[in-house]
Amino acid sequence: MWVKRYMKEDGLQYVDFSSCIISVQNIFNMYTSIETLEEQQKWTNRCDSLLAWYRNQPKADPEFIDRADGQIALKQAEILIKQGDTAEAAKTYDKFLSTDYSKCDEARLNSIDYLINAGRYTEAAIILQDFDRMAEEWGMEPNLDIIIDFLFPKFNINYLAGRKDSALSVAVKIASLIDSAVIRQRADAAAELATIYETQEKEALIARQDMELSHQRMVGLIIAIIALIIFFAVIDVYRRRSAKRLADVRAAKERIENELSIARDIQMSMVPSLFPKLKGLDMYASMTPAKEVGGDLYGYVHNGDKLYFAVGDVSGKGIPSSLFMAQATRLFTMMAKNGMMPAEICTKINDALSGDDNESGMFVTLFLGLLDLTTGHLDFCNAGHNPPFIGGGENKGDFLEMTPNAPIGLWPGLKYEGEEIDTIKGRPLFIYTDGLNEAENCQLEQLGDERLLDLLRQTRFASAQQVVETMADAVSLHRDGAEPNDDLTMMCIRMA
Repeated sequence: MWVKRYMKEDGLQYVDFSSCIISVQNIFNMYTSIETLEEQQKWTNRCDSLLAWYRNQPKADPEFIDRADGQIALKQAEILIKQGDTAEAAKTYDKFLSTDYSKCDEARLNSIDYLINAGRYTEAAIILQDFDRMAEEWGMEPNLDIIIDFLFPKFNINYLAGRKDSALSVAVKIASLIDSAVIRQRADAAAELATIYETQEKEALIARQDMELSHQRMVGLIIAIIALIIFFAVIDVYRRRSAKRLADVRAAKERIENELSIARDIQMSMVPSLFPKLKGLDMYASMTPAKEVGGDLYGYVHNGDKLYFAVGDVSGKGIPSSLFMAQATRLFTMMAKNGMMPAEICTKINDALSGDDNESGMFVTLFLGLLDLTTGHLDFCNAGHNPPFIGGGENKGDFLEMTPNAPIGLWPGLKYEGEEIDTIKGRPLFIYTDGLNEAENCQLEQLGDERLLDLLRQTRFASAQQVVETMADAVSLHRDGAEPNDDLTMMCIRMA
């Protein structure tokens, strides 16, 4: 207000514009030393108002206006970020960046406080990269003030910005400069002490004590810096080793997952996805491994008016089961093509898979059938497998009663017994593995044989695919989000 009144009364006759500029600068600089945000905001607003008035003067200096605009915007951004208004602070900081003043070294260094408070550590680190050049241009000696006011912040900012190598480099530089800075401070202090000693011995003694205390603090600071450097070096080595181990683990995991995916594709290619389209025959099957690969199997061989089919379940899960499953599938296909009866096929597969070659003691349960496509006559052999469901009768179907046989692969030399049904025309046959009746929910409750039987009796056998998909939905509903506990394979055959 004094400047405005003074300029108005004198009509700009006795006060030149350089004096006005100095007055504005002095008022602007006043608020920067005030600590409370309220006072800083008040003086910032006053200075902004004064600058707006000055901007309209006929001989206003554009360079001074740009500098003052930049200083005011930067101070307002610092106040806003401290008040927690980050969005408005960012806009105000952008206003500062739009000034020519923001591109000078002084302004860039002044902006570091805002960047730190705003968490923009990378930008602050980039500015401090040029500090060595600035210090050389300004003739700044590497004294303790320079180390504390600029190099320590540079170290801290690089660390916060994630630039561990740069932070370590600054720490090394601090360590290299600290000795010469201490010596320089001692020389300055000694010269000052000599002057004081000549004038007042008591004050010299106090100064000497302060110097000793400062020295002790400096020694502690050096030790702390060295410890910090060692700490960051150890942490950096540890993190690099950890990162390498993590990368190796991830690579191994990806390799295993890729190999399992290939194994799954190979296994799924071994079971048919297309089924014979023959008059009077409706057939469909599906297999869902509990893991990437499984031990269930199904297959068929169509030979003239004969249809061989099999559903099996290998003990265990995963890769070993899938390999055993592949052997059993290959043997079934080969022997069915030779026209053997189901019991004879089971006997020969057992001889091939049991004995000394089966060191792991694995086995496979198998239901193997031979269907006459003209009469509906069914010859079958059940090797320890779950009893299939056959439709018809007063109860709309029941589990098939069969002669017990041992699972294949346990004991060599067994002779398997076969059975027959005169015809299954009009009586759908549903074969499955224990992944169906032993499916568990989150409470580890199994679906169970009784509930499975009720579901099959209530199912409308419109088509073989519809029956398989209906039972798959029933299993999913029973699990209620629980992970599959076993492989699941189902096959349905209907003859009109």
